Amino acid sequence: MVVAAGRGQDVLVEAAFGWAVRYAAYDAATDRGVELPRERWVPMRVGRDAGRGGDTVVQDTAFPDTVVRDTVVRDTAFPDTVVRDTVVRDTVFDLASLTKLFTTVVAMRCAERGEIDLDGRVAAYAPEFTAAAEHGITVRQLLTHTSGLLPELPLYEYDGHEQRLARLRAEPPTTAPGTARRYSDLNFLLLQRVVERAAGRPLDRLVRDDITRPLGMTSTRFRPPRAWLPRIAATEDQRRPWAKLDRGMLRGVVHDENAHALGGVAGHAGLFSTAGDLTLLCRALLGGGPPVLRPESIDLMLTAPGLGFEVDQPWFMGELAGRGAAGHTGFTGTSLVIDRATSSFLVLLANTVHPRRRPADSAPRAAAGTALARALG
Repeated sequence: MVVAAGRGQDVLVEAAFGWAVRYAAYDAATDRGVELPRERWVPMRVGRDAGRGGDTVVQDTAFPDTVVRDTVVRDTAFPDTVVRDTVVRDTVFDLASLTKLFTTVVAMRCAERGEIDLDGRVAAYAPEFTAAAEHGITVRQLLTHTSGLLPELPLYEYDGHEQRLARLRAEPPTTAPGTARRYSDLNFLLLQRVVERAAGRPLDRLVRDDITRPLGMTSTRFRPPRAWLPRIAATEDQRRPWAKLDRGMLRGVVHDENAHALGGVAGHAGLFSTAGDLTLLCRALLGGGPPVLRPESIDLMLTAPGLGFEVDQPWFMGELAGRGAAGHTGFTGTSLVIDRATSSFLVLLANTVHPRRRPADSAPRAAAGTALARALG
């Protein structure tokens, strides 16, 4: 686990515990992980190496055939971007549903630019989503999980990208939009299409242009390059029956089955990041938004009932909840909380699905939130 906590623009705690990579597989017969040889375990890390420059060689002990040098790496997804990557050694995590927060910020930026209206209908931007058009689902209903859509669909069972999108486009709400709240990944898959169509750019570029580049979040992106592999925490030995697909031990590729089926870039899941990068986002939001959002957009996002953010949820925020704290959790073991009442933030990143998923337990998240709240008084 990596934890980062702070107040205002100050980081008060930044610490790493445990192992980013420990298991080669999961043994269903013994209900235990199959451990790698001890010398191939990879510890969690936080912060940056003190040394810079030179031709530093990084040997990945879990994948010994992988050697990465501190040299110029050209980003194949964004060929105009050149990075030096291995001088930053903090652990990179699959954020899972924390991705939704980034999609939300992108949507708010689109609203600020006049590209979308939060109360506009999805059909105005993505008319091919015929079921949403028929039922009048709005952008705000996607952001507040009041669209009436099911929590998820098995898009990974369909052959080909077009068939998956066709299934999503035709999915009707099961309750009247605007009448009840039900958390749904589908809301953010539709929201992805809305912002992409309205802005004329794919979601990964919107996240880069609107969030990560302005904030200097150099370790946050969809589909991380292979050069990042030594830094990335492993997730799950993903196999049926406990999972939905048979993919084996995952590291450096998105854990969520639907995000994987959609190519690794999805509005609900798919981003990878570090605790250090997420503190940059938290500090920007606590500071009123610039250079990412205007203060009025921050208020809309973080004030109950929240847009994209969950507000005052003690089950994962602990005693930080109660005065307008906002945040989210992710299936892989991630969480983020921003509390404007105390000008504080808490980031917890873990790979609790390593070597396989278990029933969710947010008690450690809540305990950390309570500890921070009490420390701040």
